[in-house]
Formats: sequence, C-alpha cells, structure tokens
Amino acid sequence: MREKYLPIGTVVLLKGGRKRAMITGFCSVAQENQEKIYDYSGCVYPEGYLSSNQVCLFDHDQIEKIFFLGFEDDEEKVFKDKLNKIVSLIEHDNGNTNVDSANEQSKNENAEKITPFAPASEEA
Repeated sequence: MREKYLPIGTVVLLKGGRKRAMITGFCSVAQENQEKIYDYSGCVYPEGYLSSNQVCLFDHDQIEKIFFLGFEDDEEKVFKDKLNKIVSLIEHDNGNTNVDSANEQSKNENAEKITPFAPASEEA
C-alpha cells in the first residue's frame, strides 16, 4: 500500500465495501464524534458528491485496493508534506489523532505557519 494521504481524486475500495469511493479531502471530523480525525473524506464513485449525508469518512488502513491514483504534481507534494507536518504536531501534542477542539489552536501555535490550506501562489 502506498504512503498515507493519497491524492485527491484517488478511487479506492474500502475493506468490506462493495462500492468504490473517491477521495475528496483530508483530516475530516464527523459531526457525531468531533474528537476523531479521519484521514480522508470521500464520495461514492462514479456518482460523486450528491449530498452532505452521503460523504464517507475513512482512515488509510481501511483501504483495501486502489483503482486509480489522483493527480500528483509539485503543488500536491508540497501540500502533502505540510499536511504530514500538521498531523505529526497534532499527534505529538495529543498522543494520538484525537483532537481537543477547545485547545487545538493554543497547543499548535506552529500549525498556522505551515497550514496546507494557503492559496497557491499566482504566477505572473
């Protein structure tokens, strides 16, 4: 299995699943348990995002098979490096991937400096 944080657009089958999922995001939190951070968010494939109640959240170790690898370029690689650093900070501060949302910002002052969600630089 490839390293954690596959690119957006990757199509996977989850263990025990019958329907494929396409990765649409990273580090998502479910409304019913806001202490658990999932590695990925996704939608059913090939239908895509239909409504918010059909988003699936899953972890890397739940992936059984990769059918298609999403687009990778330098920008995606920089994003993935920053994402890995942020997740490492959270894991180090909390001892696991659970987030204490009330203290998250105060615990991770450096996270803002390396956020992967900054807009891409515009080329002239």
